[in-house]
Amino acid sequence: MTESGKHVLIVDDDKEISVMLSHLLKSDGLQPLVAHNGRAAREMVRSNGPDVLLVDIKMPGVDGLEVMRQVKLLDEDLPVILITAYAEIHGAVEAIKAGAHDYLAKPFEHHEVIRVVRRALAEGGLKRKLRNLSSQVQAMNTLKEMMGPSDAIGQLISDVNRVAKSNFSVIILGETGSGKELVAKAIRQASPRSEGPYIPVDCGAIPETLLESELFGHEKGAFTGADHKKPGKIEMAQGGTLFLDEIANLPLGSQAKLLRVLQEKKVYHLGNTKPVNVDVRFLVASNQDLQALTTTGLFRLDLFYRLNEFTIMIPPLRERKEDIIYLAKRFLDATNMELNKTVKEFSESALEVLLTYNWPGNVRQLQSIIRRAVLLAEEMITEKHLDIKRVPVPGLAFTPKVQGLPWKELSLKEIVCRSTGAVEREVLAQVLKYTGGNKAKAARILQIDYKTIHSKVKKFGIPLE
Repeated sequence: MTESGKHVLIVDDDKEISVMLSHLLKSDGLQPLVAHNGRAAREMVRSNGPDVLLVDIKMPGVDGLEVMRQVKLLDEDLPVILITAYAEIHGAVEAIKAGAHDYLAKPFEHHEVIRVVRRALAEGGLKRKLRNLSSQVQAMNTLKEMMGPSDAIGQLISDVNRVAKSNFSVIILGETGSGKELVAKAIRQASPRSEGPYIPVDCGAIPETLLESELFGHEKGAFTGADHKKPGKIEMAQGGTLFLDEIANLPLGSQAKLLRVLQEKKVYHLGNTKPVNVDVRFLVASNQDLQALTTTGLFRLDLFYRLNEFTIMIPPLRERKEDIIYLAKRFLDATNMELNKTVKEFSESALEVLLTYNWPGNVRQLQSIIRRAVLLAEEMITEKHLDIKRVPVPGLAFTPKVQGLPWKELSLKEIVCRSTGAVEREVLAQVLKYTGGNKAKAARILQIDYKTIHSKVKKFGIPLE
């Protein structure tokens, strides 16, 4: 396998030697980078991520050994080759024991420089591959432990492992509480960007007036209250992964700007027309069908196509019966440790309730119910300890509304999608009328979380009495 195009950082205060080594490495197809002191070397390791470091031991100020120690804190697998005078070889050997990969004694032969650098590149690449493989295995094991041993989760883990190695944008679809961020974190951990930043953004939790500033950043004076320059979340994820949770809540104007970032790999601060280059992987999640939302105009079709390089569907908990008992027992053990209790098991009736319940809140709801049950129980969790109730809604009745004529140029899918939205609005309106506009109570009745009902009330423009 060729190592052409790899970056070699030369750190030497002697500019003539730096130039000579640069020409030598270029002639062999490598990409040289040059720093003349330790501080510059650290910055280049942070920003450029070189594959090998060539550093002179004897430099004024911070010497080569200290440079090596500092860059190893940034990248422990970065191979370091020390350049030393022949008379100082003993010191170089001692440095190798302290973590250097190899050394070159002055005056050195050109072919020897290339041989040592090539060997360092090969061994450094092998170390990174082994570390990435270990990280992938750990991510998959964690996902199985957190989500369950069912065949459905096994297929999900296979999809995560496959797409993690790429740089694809991924849409993660699943109901509230199903574990969308767990999947996002597993993709990141098993990816080549595992060492980079992971920046999560909840698009439904940030006020619309602040969302663009949070995502794209702003300049001082860009708007009232902007008293300093601030980088956005996209910029903060440089070299890593950005996770946009509940992306369906993103306003259309922000969707257009996000599409521009994805296409151009550039971000524009509010109040500035000068772009900032970004290298970021995008993972997005939604509890709604984004493709269906494009037919109603609530989500941009071009943004959907750009994000939809790969889609992962998380099956709801009610469709994974074998995971329910596994997770319930895991939450039982974890809560026993938390509360210093010794609740041992579930009664037969409790297990039946767990297996037959619909779990609208999925794994998050299951965890909450089991924690409460452990708190109340002594030795065994019975049906009476499980806070599983359905709240009836008196007088809830409506006539389904169907998209009216004309149906010209509308497909069956589009007609059904629009009609479903009308039904959803009618149900929400009636339940909110019943609760006197209390969104928290309505959310409990409909078995959805508060954030979801808040966004739907806004989406459908339902007046609150």
